[in-house]
Amino acid sequence: MTLTAARLLTRTRDLLAAHPPATTDPADFLRARFDAGLAWVHYPEGLGGLGAPRTLQAVVDAELEAAGAPDNDPRRIGIGLGMAAPTILAYGTEEQKRRFLRPLWLGEEVWCQLFSEPGAGSDLAALGTRAVLDEAAGEWVVDGQKVWTSSAHTARWAILIARTDPSLPKHRGITYFLCDMHAPGVEVRPLRQITGEAEFNEVFLTGVRIPDTHRLGAVGEGWAVARTTLMNERVSIGGMRLPREGGMIAPVAAAWRERPGLRTHALHQRLLGLWVEAEVARLTAERLRQQLAAGQPGPEGSGMKLTFARLNQEISGLEVELLGEEGLLYEDWTMRRPEIVDFTGRDAGYRYLRAKGNSIEGGTSEILLNIVAERVLGLPAEPRDDKDTPWKDLAR
Repeated sequence: MTLTAARLLTRTRDLLAAHPPATTDPADFLRARFDAGLAWVHYPEGLGGLGAPRTLQAVVDAELEAAGAPDNDPRRIGIGLGMAAPTILAYGTEEQKRRFLRPLWLGEEVWCQLFSEPGAGSDLAALGTRAVLDEAAGEWVVDGQKVWTSSAHTARWAILIARTDPSLPKHRGITYFLCDMHAPGVEVRPLRQITGEAEFNEVFLTGVRIPDTHRLGAVGEGWAVARTTLMNERVSIGGMRLPREGGMIAPVAAAWRERPGLRTHALHQRLLGLWVEAEVARLTAERLRQQLAAGQPGPEGSGMKLTFARLNQEISGLEVELLGEEGLLYEDWTMRRPEIVDFTGRDAGYRYLRAKGNSIEGGTSEILLNIVAERVLGLPAEPRDDKDTPWKDLAR
C-alpha cells in the first residue's frame, strides 16, 4: 500500500489518540512514536520509519507540534541524528541498526564524533590513531588522540575512524568503528574555548578494545564510510530548517525594530544586505532538503555549510556594532561544559565569539571551498603528491 500524506496524517492522529501528549510520559510517547514508524518516516519499517518519501516527515512533524507532543531534544543529540544514524543505516548490519538506531533517536544514548586529531584536522585522511586486530579475542585495540570532540563529555557512543593498515596510502587502510565511550582506556578532557565554556573536548584512547562486531563497513574501507558521515554533517549544520527571519538574523532584526536610537544609515544598509542573504540561504537550504528526499547528500551541503559560517560571523559582528558599548558586554566567563550550543538564547557577545568556530567545525571553510570547486563546479583538483604514498612513509 502506497503511503500518502493523508495516510500518514491518519497514522499520526491514531498515535495521538492512543497516547495523548497531555497525559502520557514524554519518554513513553517517544517510544510509541518510534514503534509506529513516525520517528523518521523514510527509514525502513522496524527502524522508526515506514519506507515513505522523506518529504512526508513534515506532515507528521506539523501534526505532532500542533498537538503539543514532546520531541527528542534534537539539539542535544544532533550528532547522533545527523551523522551517526544515516551512516549506520547506510553501512550497518541489521543487528547494528536494531541495536543502535532506536536508543539514538529516543535520546537515551548520546553520540559524539572521534574524527579530527591534532595532526589531522583539515587533512583528516592523515590521521594516526591506530587500531590493531586481536584475532584471538575478536577485538580491535585502539591507541591515539582525537580533538575538537563535541559532546564527548556526555556521549555514550562515538563514531570513530582509525588506521588499520599504515602500509597503504592514507585514504586507504582506514576503518570505521562504533566506540563505547565508557570503555576502559577512554579519557575525555575539556577544551576551554573563547566563550569560556568547554563544549569541545580532546579524547585520549589507550588500549581501548572494540569488538569486531562494532566495525562499520569493511576493513580498510573506512574513508568511504566517513565521507557519508561528513556529507551528512555538513547538511545538518548548514541545511537546518528555519522560519523566515530565523536563526542569527532574528535578534539583530528585533533590536533594530525595538531600539530606533541605535540606527544609522550605514548599519541599515548592512542589515538589509545580510537579511536578504540570510533569506536566500534559508530558501536554498529548503531546496537542498527537497533534493535529499530523492537520494543521499552530495557536495552541495558543503556550499551551504560555507554560507552558514560566513553569515553567522558577519551577522553577529553587525549585532555587536549595532549595540555599541552594550555589545561589548559578556554575561559570564564561568567554565561550564554545556550539553547544547544555544546561539539565539544567549547574548550578543556569546554569539559573536561562538560564531568564530563555525568556519572550523564540520570542515574548515578552506577545505569546503576545495570541495565546492572540484565536485560542484568541476574545476581541476589541486596537485597532490601524497595520494599514492604509503601512510607510513609520509613526512610528519
